[in-house]
Amino acid sequence: MSVDVAMAGQAPDGTAVASIVLANRHGLRATLLSWGALLQKLEVPDRDGRVGDVVLGFDTLAPYLVRHPNFGVTVGRVGNRIAGARFALDGIEYALAANNGPNSLHGGNVGFSKRNWTWHVEGDHAVRFEYVSPDGEEGYPGTLLVAATYALDDDKGLVLDWMATTDRATVVNLTNHSYFNLAGRGDVRDHRVTLNADAFLPVDAVSIPLGELRPVAGTPMDLRSPTRIGDRLDAPDAQMRVVEGGFDHTFVLQAGPELRHAARVVDPGSGRVMDVHASQPGVQFYTANKLDGTFVGKDGAAYGKYAGLCLETQHFPDSPNQPAFPSIVLRPGEEYRHRAVYRFSVEG
Repeated sequence: MSVDVAMAGQAPDGTAVASIVLANRHGLRATLLSWGALLQKLEVPDRDGRVGDVVLGFDTLAPYLVRHPNFGVTVGRVGNRIAGARFALDGIEYALAANNGPNSLHGGNVGFSKRNWTWHVEGDHAVRFEYVSPDGEEGYPGTLLVAATYALDDDKGLVLDWMATTDRATVVNLTNHSYFNLAGRGDVRDHRVTLNADAFLPVDAVSIPLGELRPVAGTPMDLRSPTRIGDRLDAPDAQMRVVEGGFDHTFVLQAGPELRHAARVVDPGSGRVMDVHASQPGVQFYTANKLDGTFVGKDGAAYGKYAGLCLETQHFPDSPNQPAFPSIVLRPGEEYRHRAVYRFSVEG
């Protein structure tokens, strides 16, 4: 295990942005930036031992400082969408930034992904990022103390832990927004995906859940056995069309232990396998339907449609406005905790 620290540049406010590289004996290397507490690179061996970067993003800090599709960032205070950019809590209505049509998305105009987090190294395998979100930031109540810890374990896994406390009742739903491509290039249509979910959340025309947990059986959303992603993208299904031809839905994970097996992704070409374990009730599966080549990333790659896939472990979207969904309310004296593990292996 090893940790190397360098400076990547400066944030817009002039503070230094740190670059921290975690490495282990299995050939895994994770490069992290304090800006957005983001995962910039994740280098993983293939079946022949060749190491490749399996997340989309940029080679340098500068493109992360301007608008981009949340490559690798920590998302908060509330990830995903809140309908109408408002919610009520304890009889008080809170107005948020409407930055996604009529809705609020990923924490608002300046969410956690656009902050330079403080940080410190923990031992020889982890880094802990911290941020204090003041009361009223982006419309949310309460001063929120947040920590996001990245670690490499000795079992070929990248472990993400989030923790938060508040001094006033608020809502919290943190996640990581990495786009994975296990081939390291091209698109993910040949990737095979398995999701351990018997139900998903159907959405309306602006991607707000309809409030029901719909069984996946008999629909293109049934990914309970290994499925080539490209075989489902053009399915004649209203839920595929509403998100621009692909997946951008929350899948409801099957009951199990606290850290349950959420998903498996296999790239037959490289042999890389990624297993995702999560402590949250859902995972947002997104196939980068909105990428169109505008963003030029690592090694000059223009990221087009289906260039990557996201598996964002999280609570359900619009939970503050959906009483039947699991609550994301955090109160003083309570502690928000969330763990996700991305474990790598090879096959073939």
